Amino acid sequence: MRIFGIGMPELLIILLICLLIFGAAKLPEIGRALGKTIKEFKKSLKDIGSEDEEEKKS
Repeated sequence: MRIFGIGMPELLIILLICLLIFGAAKLPEIGRALGKTIKEFKKSLKDIGSEDEEEKKS
């Protein structure tokens, strides 16, 4: 499985580097913050899309 052209070995290396830099205690916090950020970004895109549809109907 490849995500953005990155395979599993590369993802594991990135995870290991993050673990070394931030430590095990900070990783869950970083994950939560990243998840919230992505959720808000998707919500914003959805809101913008619905506003565009409303403008087209008018």
